Amino acid sequence: WTIGMRTIGRFGDAVVDEDCYSDLKSSLSPIIQRREVAVVTGFIGKDADGRIVTLGRGGSDLTATALAAACGLDEVQVWKDVDGMMSADPRLVPHAVPVPFATYEEAAELAYFGAQLLHPVSMQPALKANVPVRVKNSYNPDHPGTLIAKQTNEQQFPQTLVTAITTKRRVTLVDVVSTRMVGQSGFLARLFQSLSAADVSVDVVATSEVSVSLTLDKNSQLDPTAIADLSQIAQVAIHSNRAIISLVGDNMKDHSTAVLASCFNILANNGIHVEMISQGASKVNIALVLDDEDTDAALPLLHDCFFLEECKPLTQTKNTTTMKATLPAAASTSSIPATR
Repeated sequence: WTIGMRTIGRFGDAVVDEDCYSDLKSSLSPIIQRREVAVVTGFIGKDADGRIVTLGRGGSDLTATALAAACGLDEVQVWKDVDGMMSADPRLVPHAVPVPFATYEEAAELAYFGAQLLHPVSMQPALKANVPVRVKNSYNPDHPGTLIAKQTNEQQFPQTLVTAITTKRRVTLVDVVSTRMVGQSGFLARLFQSLSAADVSVDVVATSEVSVSLTLDKNSQLDPTAIADLSQIAQVAIHSNRAIISLVGDNMKDHSTAVLASCFNILANNGIHVEMISQGASKVNIALVLDDEDTDAALPLLHDCFFLEECKPLTQTKNTTTMKATLPAAASTSSIPATR
């Protein structure tokens, strides 16, 4: 904190105050100009009252990206014990392949929905300052790792339809059904007020005219009081032991129909039931909710479908123009619409 690292928030869950960037730059610029190496302790800072606080999860990575953003550096290197991001969890998909490139948005979605490599909060300073982040392996320093940046160099990093697939297990699916929801502008507000009062964090949401389905993290469950409160406005059904499988890819923005068709085709052919689907506003993430017991079977099937092309390819056209999407690990190509 002697270099001026100020924080906002409570002990154990603080974030870096961007107003301190000028102080950080003033402290580090002379060292950088002398081409010396500054060794900075991560994960800690001082709040506005001068009290020492620790940052939240991913605090060391957040310290690195904040310093890079403050000083306008060319790149942040985060050293881990793996060869960067993988196309899936190698513990569940042994033949998962490294992901050479991901956008900030893709990396944040992957981190939130199960990938433990980088915390979404730690990416924010780099995203705002447009500083690339490279994830490297300290046990395999010659491996190029994963580059996280705003845009890809298409010649260096061939495009793929799906960048990676991740899982979030042991979540709870909540179904809220009420005919009073039709035409009632305040119903959703009332629903989320109840969830907020219960200090419950929602992962994904899907709605219709008379129902809302949402998932809750394993550490964020509805207690009897919250269920009773919700039951005053709707019928509530709780389904535990569910899992979220998220397909993440910037190229899915215009190809979600083909992605969903392939997903449902391969899962239906193997008797795996999807209970809920959701696609966020960014369009880079498609979330499938299913029974947790089906995850070990579903994840390899979906991975091999998109990365090894082991499901029947689906062709989608747009403005009569198509492009070839290069798949990793020497897989063959399939025809998808040209947009990017």
